[in-house]
Amino acid sequence: MDRKRKICVVTGTRAEYGLLFWLLKEMKDDPAIELQLAVTGMHLSPEFGLTARTVEEDGFSIDAKVEMLLSSDTSVGIAKSIGLGVIGFADALERLKPDLMVVLGDRFETFAAAQASMMARIPVAHLHGGEVTEGAVDEAIRHALTKMSHLHFAATETYRRRIIQMGEAPERVFAVGTIGLDNIHRLRLLDRDEFFKALGFSPGKNNFLVTYHPETLSREGVGKAAAELLSALDYFPEANIIFTRPNADHEGREIIRLIDAYVSNNPHRARVYTSLGQVRYLSAIKHVDVVIGNSSSGILEAPALATPSVNIGNRQRGRLLAASVINCAAETTAIVEAIKKALSPQMKPILEKMETPYYSDGQVSVKIKEILKKYPLDHILVKSFYDLNMDGYTFSEGQYCCKNDITGKD
Repeated sequence: MDRKRKICVVTGTRAEYGLLFWLLKEMKDDPAIELQLAVTGMHLSPEFGLTARTVEEDGFSIDAKVEMLLSSDTSVGIAKSIGLGVIGFADALERLKPDLMVVLGDRFETFAAAQASMMARIPVAHLHGGEVTEGAVDEAIRHALTKMSHLHFAATETYRRRIIQMGEAPERVFAVGTIGLDNIHRLRLLDRDEFFKALGFSPGKNNFLVTYHPETLSREGVGKAAAELLSALDYFPEANIIFTRPNADHEGREIIRLIDAYVSNNPHRARVYTSLGQVRYLSAIKHVDVVIGNSSSGILEAPALATPSVNIGNRQRGRLLAASVINCAAETTAIVEAIKKALSPQMKPILEKMETPYYSDGQVSVKIKEILKKYPLDHILVKSFYDLNMDGYTFSEGQYCCKNDITGKD
């Protein structure tokens, strides 16, 4: 019998783990794969819910716990956390010796893991590359991960083309669909009564789900933008509000402080949760009237569940958007108007007719698993830069030549 392929999957946040859940399950149940699970970042922090316990409760064995998250959300603290992560993953990979590492997205925890894997000459498979989030440092991390990776699984054909545009060989780039949407097909979500009972929270005339993260490239303090959002919510006194706390990002604790204060001042209509878990979070998206904030869930899951979303500021700027996503500035008046639009009768026909650019047939995880299991790994570490044949430009022997020379003449 052939040796099992050892595949190490890295997860550092509750949200990322939720996206990876069905892939992990598919790999765990496949006799040709030896799943190695490396857990890091917020999963190991009591402040963020110690969600490593959730991973184990779901039936997964954790093969490596890589401590890297410092008790600091400053730029210096996060840079040091990345350094600690590289050191920790170097040790973990030396012990686990996987054939392949799998990472998702654009987080600094994942960035640390990929750096260690690159230096250990372990090939990397990257999910959700090719996307754009211009208001966050995640943008640069995601594209860096693309260049450090050897297999790519894109959420849409548009993102597949962008990965190829970055010089990745087309035969290594797969437009498989949006892995997180497998949850909508494969999980039994709570009905409305079950959901509010599970939260111990009564629904209001309107119900909002608010998930707001720092814009890590903003020159303004994150507190100002968060305060504008909270001020906008005061314009809807009959709405009940479910907050989820932000990730461990630069200045994220300031947002947590402001949200906690708001909930304390509005106990009759607002609740805050560190982690709802996948079933409750997706059920929340399904049953609220509007998803508000700047989380990718407002871009991906909300349209798939036919719930309008208000996308604030620049954090998700550049992503493909469904018609149900309403962009607005991080300013009170703009946020109020966007929420009113989401609640208006005109939104109903939009939700009924729209098509989301993100898709899943419930089998995205299966498709990815099959490729991970079978793709030849011999010589995969060697990558040739794939040059596009661009109209008006030629590529010859490593040189880039333009239509016009330096004189500006054709």
